[in-house]
Amino acid sequence: MDILQSLVNSLPGVAGQGLIWGLMAMGVYITYRILDVADLTVDGTLGTGGAVCVLLMVNGVNAWLALLIATIAGMLAGLVTGLFHTKCGIPAILSGILTQLALYSINLRIMGWGTSAGTQSTLAISVDKYDLIVSSRYVREPNLSNPLPILLVITAAVIALLWWFFKTESGSALRATGANRQMARAQGINTSRNTVIGLMISNGMVGLAGGLLAQYQGSSSVDMGRGAIVIGLAAVIIGEVLLRGNGKVLRGLIGCTVGAIVYYFVIQIVLRLGLGTNDLKLFTALIVALFLAIPYWKGKAAAARKRTVTLKEEKNNARA
Repeated sequence: MDILQSLVNSLPGVAGQGLIWGLMAMGVYITYRILDVADLTVDGTLGTGGAVCVLLMVNGVNAWLALLIATIAGMLAGLVTGLFHTKCGIPAILSGILTQLALYSINLRIMGWGTSAGTQSTLAISVDKYDLIVSSRYVREPNLSNPLPILLVITAAVIALLWWFFKTESGSALRATGANRQMARAQGINTSRNTVIGLMISNGMVGLAGGLLAQYQGSSSVDMGRGAIVIGLAAVIIGEVLLRGNGKVLRGLIGCTVGAIVYYFVIQIVLRLGLGTNDLKLFTALIVALFLAIPYWKGKAAAARKRTVTLKEEKNNARA
């Protein structure tokens, strides 16, 4: 009974974390499902978004403007990865790793801006001193300071904007690039440019999520993005399995948010059953593997059923 009550009490926090990480998962969805590019930049980009947002707010910049600049910083990270891949001929996965490594040092420099050491691994921002957009302190409060309504509005606005974009000519060209690059080139589409644009949009989403997460938890850390790609993949895969959204952009984007919330709810259940926090990465890997395997198992089962029906029909025809 205590575990059940604890789970109920954790639901607002689960929703808050899920909505923020759902935005990050949308960025992963764009590269993983739409662009068909393996991008590992996101682990560094999430920290960049948080570092830029917190640094600007500490220096007196409005929270919304700081969030916008954090998004732009994420887009610049995606631009670097895209240029490595398209202009330098570096494979996409290695391009992401190179940018991610560079961002680690850059994030240290960002958070250490103005300090004597020049680098800093964490940078705190208190809701008591700054006008934050979202804060975990008020996640259970039934008032206007509760972050859930604003997170829902931001999520809905982002989904609507992305859905609109992917219905435009530019968005359709980007989707065609991911679906079949050779055919897209044959149609006169500049696949290199679309790859760069897709990576910029994706990492811009991750930077936005990083800025919101830093405000929500009250600090930015150089390690806050560690394992982000795995969480993003978990949210994407869980959402696709639950909503059957593979191939449908709108359903896939909504599935990212649903998947992230479900993921964090499962994490809360597991933690309350006694799993140590050090084992969370292992558990996350198992979740991703399980949900990746489910569509394969379903396909195998459907094929087996189809073969069985075909054999029965052939036997019946032979008897006739």
